[in-house]
Amino acid sequence: MSFYRIYTGEDQQSHIEELDLKFAPFTDIEGAFGVGTDLIASKGITFRVAEAGYELEWHCAPRKQFTISLSGTAEIELGDGTKQIVNPGDVLLAEDLTGQGHITRVTSSEPRVHAVVHL
Repeated sequence: MSFYRIYTGEDQQSHIEELDLKFAPFTDIEGAFGVGTDLIASKGITFRVAEAGYELEWHCAPRKQFTISLSGTAEIELGDGTKQIVNPGDVLLAEDLTGQGHITRVTSSEPRVHAVVHL
């Protein structure tokens, strides 16, 4: 499984890359087992709804955070013109805390529901 990472480059522009999650065998204390990632510490989670047609002009991520798309489709636009479609099930790690940032648009006809995990 992969996720998208948005980060600020040395040019102060936001860039995007696709990275693979690192899975390893685990057994949890209650007996659950399989493969999974290491624990990623977080400060909390919030669920958000952005209506169809929503657009947030150039902005940086307010904090390091994962965004997990649950329904609806969004488009992330970067300063170099790159556009990334974010579909339900996609995971995005936002780390572009400085620089020009990115634009977020809801491109589906239905609202976009997403979970935001504060890191």
